[in-house]
Amino acid sequence: METSPIRLLLVDDHPLVRDGLRARLSALEGLAVVGEAGDAAEAQAEALRCRPTLVLMDVGMREVNGIELAARLLADHPGLRVLMLSMYDNPEYVQRALQAGASGYVLKDAPASEIVSAIRTVAEGGVFLSPAVSRRLFRNQTPRPLLSPRESQILSALARGLSSKQMARELDLSARTVDAHRQSIKRKLALDTQAELIRYAVEHVRLQGAAEPDTPRGN
Repeated sequence: METSPIRLLLVDDHPLVRDGLRARLSALEGLAVVGEAGDAAEAQAEALRCRPTLVLMDVGMREVNGIELAARLLADHPGLRVLMLSMYDNPEYVQRALQAGASGYVLKDAPASEIVSAIRTVAEGGVFLSPAVSRRLFRNQTPRPLLSPRESQILSALARGLSSKQMARELDLSARTVDAHRQSIKRKLALDTQAELIRYAVEHVRLQGAAEPDTPRGN
C-alpha cells in the first residue's frame, strides 16, 4: 500500500537557500515541496493554501523569528510538524524552539543526509536534534561548578566585553588580581583558552541575565 508523500513547506528569508533546498529535496522519493515562504505572512498564507505535513523553517528570520512563527503556525494547525533549520547551535535557541512546539532542530551545515533523516523522523512523529546540537545541549545541562561572588562578577564583566584593565577599574582591583580570577574561572569551568572563556561568558551569563533572550535575526 502506497503512503502519501511528506508535504513540505520551506520557510527561509533567503531565496537562494530555498532554491537549494527545493532542488535537493524535490528529487527525493516520498518528499514533495508544496510551497515556500520568505516571511511570516507568506508562511501563514502558504500553510492554509497547501496544507503541508511539515514545515522546514529557518530560525533567524527578519521581523518575526522562526521560533515565534512556529508557535503561531502550530496554534493554527495543531497537526502540523515543524523542523527548525538553523546555523545557530546555541542550546538556548534549541530549548526555546522545542518549547514553542517544534519537533526537531537541524543545522544548516549538516550533511544533506542528516537533514533528510530529520525530515523523515519528524514527519513520522519523532523528535530529531542534530548530533552537534545534542552534544551542546547536554553539556549545557551539566551542573556548573560553584564560582565565588567575585568570579561571577568577572564572568559578567567578560560577557559585557570589558578588558582586564576595565574590570580592575570597575571592581577596584589590580589587573593582576583580575587575571588571577580569570585563570581560576577557566580552571573551574575546564576551559583551555581565553577565547573559550569569553565565549562561555557571552553565551551563558548574558542569556541568564535577560528576561527573554534575543533570538538571532537574519543569517
